[in-house]
Amino acid sequence: MKTFKFSDKYAKYLLWIGLFLLAAGFTAWVVSDKWLPVPLLLVICGSVALGLWLASQGNGDLTSPTQSFWGQRSTQAGTNAFVATAAVVAILVVINFLGVRYSGRMDLSENQQFTLSPQSQQLVRDLTQPVKVWIFDRNPDPKDKQLLENYQRQGSKFSFEYIDPNVNPGLARKFNLKESGEAYLEYGEQRKFIQNVNQNEPLSEEKLTNAIEQIKSDRTLAVYFLQGHGERPMESVRDGLSQAMKYLEQKNYKSIALNLAERSSVPDDAVAVVVAGPKRALFEQEVKVLREYLDRGGSLLLALDPNTDLGLNSLLDEWGVKLENRLAVDASDDGRLIGLGPATPIVTNYGNHPITKNFGNGISFYQMARPLDIQPIKGVEATPLLLTSQDSWAESDLENRELTFDPKQDRQGPLILGVALSRKAEFISNSQPAQASPSPAASPNKSESQTSKQNLDKKPKKRSDEARLVVFGNSSFVSDGVFEQQLNGDVFLNSVSWLNRQENRTLSIRPKQPNQRRLKMRLSQAGLLTWISIVILPLIGFGTAGWLWWRRR
Repeated sequence: MKTFKFSDKYAKYLLWIGLFLLAAGFTAWVVSDKWLPVPLLLVICGSVALGLWLASQGNGDLTSPTQSFWGQRSTQAGTNAFVATAAVVAILVVINFLGVRYSGRMDLSENQQFTLSPQSQQLVRDLTQPVKVWIFDRNPDPKDKQLLENYQRQGSKFSFEYIDPNVNPGLARKFNLKESGEAYLEYGEQRKFIQNVNQNEPLSEEKLTNAIEQIKSDRTLAVYFLQGHGERPMESVRDGLSQAMKYLEQKNYKSIALNLAERSSVPDDAVAVVVAGPKRALFEQEVKVLREYLDRGGSLLLALDPNTDLGLNSLLDEWGVKLENRLAVDASDDGRLIGLGPATPIVTNYGNHPITKNFGNGISFYQMARPLDIQPIKGVEATPLLLTSQDSWAESDLENRELTFDPKQDRQGPLILGVALSRKAEFISNSQPAQASPSPAASPNKSESQTSKQNLDKKPKKRSDEARLVVFGNSSFVSDGVFEQQLNGDVFLNSVSWLNRQENRTLSIRPKQPNQRRLKMRLSQAGLLTWISIVILPLIGFGTAGWLWWRRR
């Protein structure tokens, strides 16, 4: 039988040709992501070339390939090593491929520190429209980014993006950005502020989840502004409230004018009623409507300027608040340094309350403010919000142009310019308006009787178990041109949020705190541990290795 032999001169080229063709074929497959005819042909040709090279290693005789090369012990050992290495590489490739395609995570921390709560997971999975978190910060916090990635893993409708406000100022203006570090939520055409992550406070799962729940809700929260007594106008005019309206709209509120002279009750959809800077006294019936609104668990914000008698003393007396007919004066140098006169108190001291929780030593100012006096009332919880400096006083002579302190008539500071109060709602289910009952002497017609019966059947609804009231001795801090300066706007917006009880509408998500597992040791024990880990254990290892080497010699 005639045999075909390869010359060693040509056989060695088969190895390189085969490897080249295989590499080219697999590269073309990876780039095209498909087994096209060209990549497949290259792989087949490369495999044939390698097969010929392997067969030629049997002394060049293709009919007897196992006599020389494959019969050597070194060839068998090398082949075993190659096969084992290739198997390990193949296993690693398969594991990585499956890990990328079907990713999974395991949280082995004791209290599931790096896992979203079931409420958050379900909320993101149930999203029907895309939700995006915008964080205006040039230096992303790794912890915040990890939390957002956890949200993103729960559903394709959730996304996030970090924006440098200096690089993209147009987008910053779109969100009315105040300072770097603010995080916003965007849902369709709606935008909602979440929190500031640049104040040593990481992004909170509780705040983010509740923000998503609020913004996806179809319900728009109604805030009513009392009108008809010279209050600050809601339009964009001088000393108006248009800026406050704009920021309320961003927080999913709608601002509605309320005239109690035209209706006998506060609308049922009101989450809060705001009385901002009235110049004329309210009618007694209007005050009665506000009192009944509070008794049913309503929320009321009063921003009242000095030198005005508004007819609200009877209502405020029930809460232990007295409006002093004085002017708050601040004689410190703080106001002069920033161009404000003594009749504009600077406030940097705030009460311990959710409204002013994160204010620190920030600045807010109140031009022409009246101080408040708080008397303890059983059942009423009162917390001062705004406190002036020690150099302030309550000026009793409002016509005094020099504003000098008179110890006989004036009251020395610090003064209270704002207070938050709450009490249990005093709701009486069987209470009816006096005019609802028909007079015995009257002989109403059929339509009048039906109207009277409807009024009797329509009982006032209980709004909440707790009534809330916020009182400020000033309204200028809410007006246009001043609202966006320093913390003035935050005082108002936080007050509305607290009155709306939005901070209590949580999903029972408790912050997860890592457990501190510390090993307490004496100084001698710490020194012994250092010697064992750095000196003794390495010496034992080196000694054992040296002994084994000496023995095998």
